[in-house]
Amino acid sequence: MKATLRKITIKEICEGFVYNEYEGKGLYGLNGRLTIQPEYQRNYIYADGKRDVAVIDSVIKGYPIGLIYFNKVGEDKYEVLDGQQRITSLGRFMTNKLDIIDSKGDPQNVSSIGADIRKKIEETELLVYICEGTETEIKEWFATINIAGIPLNEQEMLNATYYGPFVTQAKAVFSNSNNPLLQKWSAYISGNVKRQDFLHTALSWVGKGDVSRYMSQHRKDEDINELKTYFDSVIDWVSATFKDVYSEMRGIEWGRLYETYHTRAYNVETLARRVEELMADDCVTDKKGIFEFLLGGESETKLLNIRLFEKATIKSVYTKQTIEAKQEGYSNCPYCREENKANATRIWKENEMDADHVSAWSRGGATDIDNCQMLCKTHNRMKGNR
Repeated sequence: MKATLRKITIKEICEGFVYNEYEGKGLYGLNGRLTIQPEYQRNYIYADGKRDVAVIDSVIKGYPIGLIYFNKVGEDKYEVLDGQQRITSLGRFMTNKLDIIDSKGDPQNVSSIGADIRKKIEETELLVYICEGTETEIKEWFATINIAGIPLNEQEMLNATYYGPFVTQAKAVFSNSNNPLLQKWSAYISGNVKRQDFLHTALSWVGKGDVSRYMSQHRKDEDINELKTYFDSVIDWVSATFKDVYSEMRGIEWGRLYETYHTRAYNVETLARRVEELMADDCVTDKKGIFEFLLGGESETKLLNIRLFEKATIKSVYTKQTIEAKQEGYSNCPYCREENKANATRIWKENEMDADHVSAWSRGGATDIDNCQMLCKTHNRMKGNR
């Protein structure tokens, strides 16, 4: 790959700057000759009133803001390989879409700053490497130069690897912070839409966990109908099955649960009541597991991470059972005693026994001393959830 170093002023780069407020990204600079956010680039994430302002502040103070890399894509045509966050911040300021705070704490924009400061910004030269190479070389270089700073996450790297019409349309839907459906989706999906977390979730669902394979297969697709339809199906199924929304729903593997359970019929009212009961149960320490527990017929109690008996309770019950067993001449495990076999009179050590719910938790048994008994480990495993 060939790289040529040039000096380009901020005024030149920001000439004809276009910023898309709806999608939140810089589009063009250099009077239309520079594509600021090609599809393999991550979204603009500096728009937080801190990082974007810091770029402008650095330029005003004369601090270097680092090397910038352009990919030459035609005769006097370029796209940003690295530096789109900085360029977009500069462009937003120079077009009155970004305010900074002066030394007195007052907001300032490009129209209100002094002419001398504006001239200093415009005449500041940025060091820009113009890169030329094959698609493979450009992608490898893109990945390399993005190791520093804010690292690209997995989906941002995949977007760069498989950029094309499919990624363009997918990002327009699932990476758009102004999408009116985001509020509904946010009830079930965690993460930052600008960092591609929603897109990654959608692709993971439809790709059954293999996002890279799915993107490779559909890279040249002209539409995202399958992706959108599958995603909508999962969201609609969840919202129809569970009538109430809980914060614990966010980030659950709904795609996997949809594949496993969406063909089963459920009583929505019964589910709603059981969710409410389990949410209020102090013994359930993993509230996120409630939904899979109920979908699976309430058989996998390990999903709920049921609170165990306290150590003091275990000690008290063990002592009581052991004293009574020794006095009567039978095992301190009730099940060993009943079997009348080799262990019928065996006194087990505390570490050889487990605390068990006399009345199973799944049947309403409480996790307290009145519902606790000590069983040898073998019989506790055999009893299971009975």
